[in-house]
Amino acid sequence: MTRFLTALCALLALSAAQLHAGMVKQLTAIEGQGESIVQGLGLVMGLPGTGDSGSDLYLARPLAEVLRNNGNPVPSYDELASTQSVALVMVTCVIPASGARANEKLDVTISAVGNAASLTGGELYLTPLTGPFPGSPIFAVAQGSLTTGDPATPTKGRVRLGARMVQDVRMAPLGVTFNLMIKPEYAGWSAATQIAASINDTYFNSPTTVGTPIAVATDDRTVRITVPPAERAAPAPFVASVMSTSVNTDLLRLPARIVVNTATGIISVTGDVRLGPVAISHRNLRITTTTPPPIPTPDNPIVDDSRWASLGTDLRTNQQARLEDLLAALEQLDVPVADQVEILHTLRKSGQLQAEIVID
Repeated sequence: MTRFLTALCALLALSAAQLHAGMVKQLTAIEGQGESIVQGLGLVMGLPGTGDSGSDLYLARPLAEVLRNNGNPVPSYDELASTQSVALVMVTCVIPASGARANEKLDVTISAVGNAASLTGGELYLTPLTGPFPGSPIFAVAQGSLTTGDPATPTKGRVRLGARMVQDVRMAPLGVTFNLMIKPEYAGWSAATQIAASINDTYFNSPTTVGTPIAVATDDRTVRITVPPAERAAPAPFVASVMSTSVNTDLLRLPARIVVNTATGIISVTGDVRLGPVAISHRNLRITTTTPPPIPTPDNPIVDDSRWASLGTDLRTNQQARLEDLLAALEQLDVPVADQVEILHTLRKSGQLQAEIVID
């Protein structure tokens, strides 16, 4: 718990330092230019007896096909019944929003499909990767040694730079106008207006726009960009300049929001999160008392072993407590991260936590 809170405090300090300025490309994405996913069914081989059973046809069929394609056909699936060194897996690869070019290499993620106990030590056999829809062409081929991360889930792993693109994946070209889509965590009319104003101020080099604005907020998540006539023949430098525009994020007026990453246990905070008057107890309370109380000595001091903690505002009379006050109390109670999330949800439902909670 101490390590978690220390890391959280460091994260909050870093976030606070970075909240003052950000670039448009950190707050938005160009509409129509998003990540793509290619996928395929593959075989992980070389497992030390931890793979699927060859008696299962879902493994026997593709394994027999691989053997046949390599000049070693098997007359019957029964010959593969004792196989336990191969596992059927799903292979996925995320192509970034910027696209990918032929021969470029990307990471792939591997997940067991059948009853394999572990993929540790295996190697992914050549696997074609197609689009997610039936009839999609092959975009990449994946192969390589697999590494598993979490010992608790040895049936999931990754092949670093395991996918080699066999054709380009390009994003749709931009027209005379295009939209910037504000990321959900920053969405709002204030944010859209401020982002558009920052782009106009930077392009015209003046806080008062001269001429037709190149950026207009059309709704709480969209900023429409019009490429100036002088930039249309070669718009790349203009787009790069727009995406690199600095935005004062203090002016976005973002709502107070608590984002919880359930996979990592990290809790991050945006805005000034406030709490109403509240008393909190945890289900694993432990209170130790001694009657009559002993007389303390240097060799036998009195140890306070209570698991109650008050939630105060520290010299901020007539003010609501801040989130750090709650975190300090939870630290005294040694409350696990999962229970902290439950407490936050309960406080919000009771109306005592003025912040939105987002589970990532």
